[in-house]
Amino acid sequence: MNSTDFFRARLDQMIDLRHPLAVLARRMPWEQIEQQLSALFVHKNRPGLAKEVVGLFGPSVQIAGGGVSNAGRPRLPIRLMAALLYLKYAYNESDESLVERWSQDVYFQYFSGMAYFEPRLPCDATQIGRFRTVIGEAGVEEILKATIDTALKSKAIKPADFERVIVDTTVQEKAVAFPTDSRLLEIARYQVVKAAKAAGIPLKQTLAGEGKRLRRRAGGYAHAKQFKRLRRVLKRQRTVLGIVMREVRRKMVNLDQKHTAVIRLETILERAQRLCTQQPKDKNKLYAMHAPEVECIGKGKAKQPYEFGVKTSIAVTHRGGLVVGARTFPGNPYDGHILSAQLEQTTILLEDIGKQPKQVFVDLGYRGVDADNPGVDIIHRGKAKSLTQEQRRWLKRRQAIEPVIGHLKSDHRMSRCWLKGEVGDAINAVLSAAGYNLRWLLRAVAAGVIKPIYFVQILWWMISEIRLAADTAAQKKRGNAWHGDWCLGHRAGFMHLDVAK
Repeated sequence: MNSTDFFRARLDQMIDLRHPLAVLARRMPWEQIEQQLSALFVHKNRPGLAKEVVGLFGPSVQIAGGGVSNAGRPRLPIRLMAALLYLKYAYNESDESLVERWSQDVYFQYFSGMAYFEPRLPCDATQIGRFRTVIGEAGVEEILKATIDTALKSKAIKPADFERVIVDTTVQEKAVAFPTDSRLLEIARYQVVKAAKAAGIPLKQTLAGEGKRLRRRAGGYAHAKQFKRLRRVLKRQRTVLGIVMREVRRKMVNLDQKHTAVIRLETILERAQRLCTQQPKDKNKLYAMHAPEVECIGKGKAKQPYEFGVKTSIAVTHRGGLVVGARTFPGNPYDGHILSAQLEQTTILLEDIGKQPKQVFVDLGYRGVDADNPGVDIIHRGKAKSLTQEQRRWLKRRQAIEPVIGHLKSDHRMSRCWLKGEVGDAINAVLSAAGYNLRWLLRAVAAGVIKPIYFVQILWWMISEIRLAADTAAQKKRGNAWHGDWCLGHRAGFMHLDVAK
């Protein structure tokens, strides 16, 4: 204990240890999480740069910057960062709002492993994004796996429940505006001009005024359903974009092609060229300049016939509705073709349990894939005549995955992905599942399915009593009556700890 902590109250004395978040903080396998993620943060050995140095005895070659560097600030605790990811997706917080709430919520700090209340931000909000990027998809799957192990060890779910799962797909939308040809062409012109200025290319004309006028005119024609005039405006927008692109390409010949600004300019020019040449019926269209991985997916919804994002597969247990798999599939593949990959992820997450899915309940989009999944009984209503009475009864619960998908989207940040690239889509889907499982565990604690660990509380109380008794005896020998009175008062504070339910 530091001298500054002597007069500070511990968090376990400030909170109700029967709170679901406090109970779960003692149930989570934090050591397992730290062991799995710590390997990703080991300093790597760098080869260094060979440099010729002229000394007294002539020129010699020396290696500069080689080996393992210990420079920089020490990293934040892995438990703290992993807990922040759990809390972010469990309570639907952004990075900025999460650190603000953490500095005020004692239960958030107790869940993160803090011993004393800290009236400050745990870290900068950008550090959460860096941690998320470093651990990658494999690291967030370990975070999801920890929630599954906790549910099993806490006896909130039975091992046999993992043998029957429900699988379905949804669309995880990207944080992009609704794509229209007029808007995309104007954005492409603006980004080409901006990237050219960053690369040091002086342009004779940017055509910014005409671009803005054409954009407003296209919006009016589209609203009035004057499509012939709209097509005329779009043709002119493509012409304007082509003029700017040709001038930039002529002037970037003499530039250093390895420069970062030039490489970015080349990427933007490639995407702008795709926008100029693509047609309404083309495949692999570009729907966003900053997110080329976005795809147009139609799920047959009445209010939203087209969604722009990535197809995401979700697997939940047949009983209980615990998420045991979440995976994204770029390219909008057929649902049946991704079932084997989804079951592979679920099997990996359940390998420590010793169970794997044996029966999978799906909709009619998974017909005809039995041969691709040997050893797994795929059940859907297209097999109604060959199903047993028990299987028909189980099949009625296939729709139980629909509310899970709804909660993942509305409560756990799957409705709109703000992370960059295909890797960001994959990370966001898995973390949304981890946040859902954490709330699932909190509900189990509140319902009394998961009991608090009172042994730890009793042990801590006994150790505190022994320490206080020893301190009181030592101080009385030295005649310090004030310290004896303080110890007695501190002992009374410990008696308020609830050690029995």
